[in-house]
Amino acid sequence: MLILLVFLLIGVAAYFTWRSRNSTVTRQCRWRADRSVAADYYHCLACGGQMRTGTDRAPRVCMARASG
Repeated sequence: MLILLVFLLIGVAAYFTWRSRNSTVTRQCRWRADRSVAADYYHCLACGGQMRTGTDRAPRVCMARASG
């Protein structure tokens, strides 16, 4: 029973590590629409990233993580 618990804890830790490394969703980025440039243009207050999305939805990618 103890070995099963150890495997379960290792599995949960591995899942959260995998999820955090493969996720492009970020809480640090604060995307703001800049309609003076284009209808789909956004800039990030936190990382300085700039992006055109092609939709009316804010990006879900951190430009700081994407470039480095």
